[in-house]
Order: sequence, then structure tokens, then C-alpha cells
Amino acid sequence: MSGVAQHPVVDVHAHVLLGEVEEAVAGESGLRAQQRLERTRQGTESSEISARMVAERIPQLTDPDVRRSDMDAVGVDVRLLSPSPSQYHYWAEPDLAWTVVSTANHAMAATVAQDTARFRGLGLVPLQHPEMTVPALDEALDLGLVGVEISSHAPRADGSTVELSDPGLEPFWARAARRGALVFLHPFGCTLGDRLDRFNLANTVGQPVENAVALSHLIFSGVLDRHPGLRVLAAHGGGYLPTYLGRSDHAWRVRPDARGCERLPSSYLRDLWFDSLVHTPGALRALVAEVGPDRILLGSDHPFDMGVPDPVARLTDAELSATDQHAIRTGNAELLGLARRVE
Repeated sequence: MSGVAQHPVVDVHAHVLLGEVEEAVAGESGLRAQQRLERTRQGTESSEISARMVAERIPQLTDPDVRRSDMDAVGVDVRLLSPSPSQYHYWAEPDLAWTVVSTANHAMAATVAQDTARFRGLGLVPLQHPEMTVPALDEALDLGLVGVEISSHAPRADGSTVELSDPGLEPFWARAARRGALVFLHPFGCTLGDRLDRFNLANTVGQPVENAVALSHLIFSGVLDRHPGLRVLAAHGGGYLPTYLGRSDHAWRVRPDARGCERLPSSYLRDLWFDSLVHTPGALRALVAEVGPDRILLGSDHPFDMGVPDPVARLTDAELSATDQHAIRTGNAELLGLARRVE
């Protein structure tokens, strides 16, 4: 075991593949339609490469012994586990949607129970059915999970979109704030469609775009004003949002239609949390400068190929101060109740 018992290193961005969820949706026509849509959005070449990558990493996605070994190899003591975003299944109608999220919540609780000293877990909610998100969140928390993972948006059956600013989600945000739940924002799928269907652009460009759009909905709509204390953790360092909020601040000053929030949009960076997965030392230093070292947590995106195998080493490479590195590795996770001491 690597790491220091009194100061465990916590990785908040790591995924598992829940076999029970795959079984619940097997053979569904909606699943086949979603798979066709994703293949269109990503393109044939990227889709095939991704499929091979996932198949090669099934042990890391499913085997707790392999997961612990990987953690030990890079000095991570505790991992916050979330379902693979491919398991949102937001295409599902209400009955199946509840089966999906409840199955995921129970399966994730069982996964965490395999090693409660080293694993914490996030469940799912059916974002496409806002009226069902509160009971799903309650179920996840009551099972001992620390919160839920959501995408940047969800499609409705009528063709419209549930954005994170949707009024129907107000009870969800209120319940999450009241219960101290962590809401991990991790996009799956980009609505720019086949413009990103080559060169892996659906992931490399699409994911940061979706983060920026989703966080902007939260900010400009006043969700963060109405629900102080809400704990939203954005994957991929918040995407393109944190380092280009000057334009949003300008819009807030000059456009009445951009005044749905109480103060400058950039000020809400201090109300959000971000993982450290921004890939370069300069980008991490820029994120620290914009949001503060006390709002960033270590993230690897284990075990996918767009993640990094050495998240702790990335902090060293960025030449952050010892104090800032400790905050990102351990201190901020302790504040959010995610760290467990590893003896």
C-alpha cells in the first residue's frame, strides 16, 4: 500500500462497468438506437477504437483486485467510483429508467462494499425524467453512496432536451443541497453531432464543450443562487469554462437576457468543484489560478485511454506548492467527506 495513512490520496474520477446494468438493458430497441446515434456522432473509426479499448480494460473496470493494484502502483489510496457514462441510458422510458438507476445504485453499493476502506461510490438518477430524480438520489444516498453522477443534458422522448437549468430539476438540486450529496458532472455525448465524427473530436472537443455548456446553465439560471451549499464536481477541470469566463462576465454586464444569476458568472467558480484532469502542467496551473487550489480534487479517469495513469505525478509536474498539492490530493476530499484513513 502506498500513501500516508493520515493523509490518504483520493482520486475522484474513476469508472466501473456494472454488469447488472448491462443485463437490464440487453436487447432493448432504445439501446440499439442509442448505439447507432453514438456511432454517428463519433464516426466509425473512433467507435471501433473505443470498443477495442473498453474490451481490453474490462478487468480494470470490473475486478476489485486489479483496481486496488492499479491504485497502489500510482500512489492512490481511495477512489471515488462512478459508473461508466455509457450506462446513463437516458433513452429509457420511465419504468425501465427506474430499473436502470436502481440497479446501478445497488450494484455500486455492492462494489463499494468489496473494500469500504478504499472505495467510495456514486449512483445514477434518470435525468431524462426530472420528476424521478429525487427518489433516485435518496435511494443512492440511503444505500451509502456519497452522491450521483449525471451528464450535461438528457434527451426527452418528445425530442426536447433536459438542461441542468430545467425547472423540473429544482427539487433535485434542493434535495442534493439539503442532504449534502455530491453531484459529479460527467458528460456523455455531444450535441454537435457529426461535425465531430472523426479524429476523436467527439471526446477531445465535445466533452469540454459539454462541460462548459452545462456549467453555464447552472450559473446563468441561478441554480447556484437558489441552492447554496450545492456540491457540484465537474469532470475534466470544468472543460472550457473556467479559463474563458471573461466573455460571460461581459454578457452579464451588458445583456439583460444574461442576468439570470445574482452576480458575475466568474464568481461562481468558488461555488463549484473541479477535478485535476486537464492533461498539461500549464493547464493545471491555469485552473488553480482561476478557481483556487481549494476547489480542485485529484482526477484520473481510470481506466479509460483519455485519462492519465499517474494523476499524482501530474501535480508534481505542474510545480505546484506543497500546500496546493496536499489540498488537491487529500485536503479538499477530506472537506467533502470523501477521504477515509487507510491504516
